[in-house]
Amino acid sequence: MDKTGTYKIVSLFSGCGGLDLGLEMAGFEVIWANDIDKHAAATYQHNIGNIVEGDIKNIDVKDIPDCDVVVAGFPCQPFSSAGNRLGIEDARGTLYEECLRVIDDKKPKVVIFENVRGILSIKNKDGSLLLDSIINLLEAIEPGYNVQYKLLKASDYGVPQQRYRVVFVAFRKDLKVNYNFPSPTHSPDDPSLKVGNIINVPDGTPNQDEVWELSPQSKALIPYINEGGSWKDIPYEKLPPRLKRIRDNMKKYRAPNFYRRFARTEVNGTITAAATPENCGIIHPIEDRRYSVREIARIQSFPDNFIFISDSLSAKYKMIGNAVPPLLGKAIGESVKRSLDIALNPNSTDKSEEEVEVIIPQYGQVALNI
Repeated sequence: MDKTGTYKIVSLFSGCGGLDLGLEMAGFEVIWANDIDKHAAATYQHNIGNIVEGDIKNIDVKDIPDCDVVVAGFPCQPFSSAGNRLGIEDARGTLYEECLRVIDDKKPKVVIFENVRGILSIKNKDGSLLLDSIINLLEAIEPGYNVQYKLLKASDYGVPQQRYRVVFVAFRKDLKVNYNFPSPTHSPDDPSLKVGNIINVPDGTPNQDEVWELSPQSKALIPYINEGGSWKDIPYEKLPPRLKRIRDNMKKYRAPNFYRRFARTEVNGTITAAATPENCGIIHPIEDRRYSVREIARIQSFPDNFIFISDSLSAKYKMIGNAVPPLLGKAIGESVKRSLDIALNPNSTDKSEEEVEVIIPQYGQVALNI
């Protein structure tokens, strides 16, 4: 924390900056960031600030500044061994070890991890849960961390998307923090979450006209799908052989819902990095195309002035799909900051209950943050 009372963040596996943007909206300052993907790094540099592009394994921890918070969205890699007394050395060979290396050196006040919901069930090679390994390893770093985790639904926090992420928040034990994850701020019926409101992009908005062309198969199938429908709307005789086999035995294949086309009155499904119409809710409700780069950015709650930089259209879809929605990051950041403020300044007034006007660029509206 500097003299202004701003908490400093070191960000690992930063991507294009969705989580970092949300945390800065909550009052934090990112002082160092890193990602290996050149497209994501270029976008981060343009919109947020300096980022070190390259493999974190090749970065000396002494070149990373001290900080109050370490944030990471590390890829999931099961450990070769795990257990209640697992030490840092046992995590060797995983990218998660790189997070531990930085945390062990910097001793931040708090650690924030986010990951896909699948992390709750991923197992190590010895059969133990990866989830337990993460908790045990953080607890083992001196002076120890109290770890909490929760599966959060992004739409509960104003993100117009049915997207789930697992978030870990770990405070240093000596701070004696009593942390609570943020309470939902939006209901599923909130009009601001509906597809029809999100895709109404004003002319001249950056990345508005960038649309990744569909494959020949998708071009042939999507016109048969009604608004709010799926592949079940496609006549059987029009299906390719693989989809016919699945349609013939829906029970065997667990009734998949391919080619979902969300209606303007619905909350959109998860936007994935692959952006494939077959497995991702990325089909425009009334036009036979993918959502544009700006439309999926809005579904991820990026503001309209956040510009995606790359000479590769598919790379833009990938970086947006991989990102943490900024408004989810903001909600997490506000809850963490509130707990830090109370722990470090127990006699100060909690400012979190004051009404503050917040401009939300992508909708141009003024909201009250209470």
